[in-house]
Amino acid sequence: MAATHDKERQLTREIGQKVEKAIPGIEVLAVELASPERFTVFVDHAQGVDHALCERVTNVLRDYLREYSIDVSSPGLARPLRRPEHFRSVLGRRVALKISPELGGRKNFRGEVRDASEQDVTLGINGDDVHIPYDAIVRGNLIDEG
Repeated sequence: MAATHDKERQLTREIGQKVEKAIPGIEVLAVELASPERFTVFVDHAQGVDHALCERVTNVLRDYLREYSIDVSSPGLARPLRRPEHFRSVLGRRVALKISPELGGRKNFRGEVRDASEQDVTLGINGDDVHIPYDAIVRGNLIDEG
């Protein structure tokens, strides 16, 4: 799992820089490996994400098509959360986190985002505050409460 997590972080950095430079106003939220040969790029834009924007992102990433199949997606209801600003934008809302290594014998957490510092996110879980460093987050997603 650690190798997959490291590869996702590397791809997120590379792809984020490339796509955000090529397409004004776009944000690469996360890159998730579906398999060793396939990844999904989650993007957002103030004017929304449509098929044409996803196609533009895919075109920017043509070099990666030699090694990977690429899916480009809007954030959807289970919006990916990885960075401090992502968590700050959902203060007071519930999230699901998968982390590595374990914290207190657990890898999976669900709770309300109470704070998002530069180092960690604070979740309210059963009345307690749990501080989770961003470096430990493998997957973080907003929980759709609709």
